[in-house]
Amino acid sequence: MTDKEYLKSLRTPLESDPLRILVSSCLLGTLCGADGSSYGDYPHIRSLANYPKVRIISFCPENFSFGTPREIPDISDGNGADVLDGNAIVITETGKNITKGMVEAAKKMLEIAQLNNIELAIMMDVSAACGSQVIYKGHRLSKNPQYQIGMGVCAEMLTRNGFKVISQRDFKSLDILLSKIDSNHIPDNTAIDHDETEWYKEYFCD
Repeated sequence: MTDKEYLKSLRTPLESDPLRILVSSCLLGTLCGADGSSYGDYPHIRSLANYPKVRIISFCPENFSFGTPREIPDISDGNGADVLDGNAIVITETGKNITKGMVEAAKKMLEIAQLNNIELAIMMDVSAACGSQVIYKGHRLSKNPQYQIGMGVCAEMLTRNGFKVISQRDFKSLDILLSKIDSNHIPDNTAIDHDETEWYKEYFCD
């Protein structure tokens, strides 16, 4: 089932039984990015917390394991699946191997997802932890940084255990979600997900 099909199949939430959504803390404005920022402003994600039919569970896996601020982690020679399978490592810009801490963070995020019986996760794309569609291929601070299709370690852990993950850039999927939780929402027929953008098509498909 695709992300959009899954979102369309979600139950209609009630104030007495809100939709349970796990969100990367930085997307809600928490200053937990590697540099101590929130990596930008994401009002379209923060607005979800204002709906009485939604219960937001916030978590930053990198802050959990490494604190804030911290060195920037990226995956070397693979993606999140490879890390969980023991075939790739997570490194910082100074070359420190922090794979163990990242896997521990992924396990903690899974624990939170299971304890709260979440129905969806919205996570920061490109992150070595939370990326759901695109991550760096090697470290982003290398001389020639490149991208690859794939998930970060924590997003992969959630997906392997049956949870659906989308990113803050999946505007079509988020629009479908809003239609589920807000009866007054007017669908945006121009909205597209990250993998439908021209950048994505040109970078990965051309």
